[in-house]
Amino acid sequence: MKQTGDLNLVKKINKSIVLHHIRTDSPISRARIAEITGLTKATVSSLVNELIESSLVDEIGVGQSSGGRKPMMLLFNGTAGYAIGVDLGVHDILAVLTDLTGKVVHEHRVQHDNSSVEQVTQLLKASIRTLIGHAPQSVYGIIGIGIGVPGICDENGNLLFAPNLGWENVPLQQQVETEFGIPVVIDNEANAGAVGEKQFGAGKDTANLVYISIGIGIGAGLIMKGELYRGATGFAGEIGHMSIQHDGPKCRCGSLGCWELYASELALLEQARHEFGSGSANLEWLLRKADGGDQAVIGLFERLGYYLGVGVVNIINGYNPDYIILGGRLAGAEKWLMQPLLNLLEKRSIPHPRKLLNVEFSTLSDRSTVLGASSFAVAKFFASTTVSVERS
Repeated sequence: MKQTGDLNLVKKINKSIVLHHIRTDSPISRARIAEITGLTKATVSSLVNELIESSLVDEIGVGQSSGGRKPMMLLFNGTAGYAIGVDLGVHDILAVLTDLTGKVVHEHRVQHDNSSVEQVTQLLKASIRTLIGHAPQSVYGIIGIGIGVPGICDENGNLLFAPNLGWENVPLQQQVETEFGIPVVIDNEANAGAVGEKQFGAGKDTANLVYISIGIGIGAGLIMKGELYRGATGFAGEIGHMSIQHDGPKCRCGSLGCWELYASELALLEQARHEFGSGSANLEWLLRKADGGDQAVIGLFERLGYYLGVGVVNIINGYNPDYIILGGRLAGAEKWLMQPLLNLLEKRSIPHPRKLLNVEFSTLSDRSTVLGASSFAVAKFFASTTVSVERS
């Protein structure tokens, strides 16, 4: 009995390996998979046939021959199912429906005033319901939901502490799974953003990157040696709460002089209201004013770029990454933020780590987190070697 169980497990592991190479390297032939994996051609052929029967893989015709019979090429079927990725922001919710390759099929955005946990979670569920309604027919339907949250969560999907939302101990995963009966993954929004950049953005070809999410607060996702770094207890990346002014103002987290008090969207808006005496100033208004050449507003963005640089210097000196990617809503202000940031890096960061470093704003704009969250859902669908992929 034990032997049968072991053989079944080995088969599921091998099928997972074969599917991984088809997902990442397709179009690819059976022979090439056998060559890469070390599995026999007969084993690969048998597993591929099962994947074709399960609608996850398609044969797309013959490829170029390297001397013998032309090989039949295989392609991953990204439309066999769909995933939902959500960026739960302090003032808005951005959600996307993607296929299994991360291609966005539909997008939904809604503003909120964070009046209560109940109000926001109801809007979250309504957003998910809207996307489910836009999902094309597929073999597996909606395979999972990934949600990036601006705070600390545990492995059970409980949002433990989100200072900028003012939330504590919200069982978010349980609530959403109960509502929809679909597997849910909850993770920090900056972690999701880092994975989004690694899979779909500027970080595709690098093994060590730091993604900095600049919104109402600041968070960071760390990719080290190709893997998401979570720290000893899973809470790495709360870089917005490193103190850059030891006797600075009190932060919502309880500490003093945190980086996000000087370099976040909230810091920008507070400074704008102080300068212009306008209670209605928002990021969109400031971007329009800066685009129109308003030097006072441009000065606010340049000041913010300076303070972003202060924190980025610490990241360079502390982590020595290949790439630092800045994303979130403030990516739209790159033209005014980048030069003051780079000027500060030139003056203050250690020269050797800076020499080969790339610092840039995300080309994914504010989609890094939703794409990463969707990929978490897809990864959960494919990750387990103890559960067979079967049609519903």
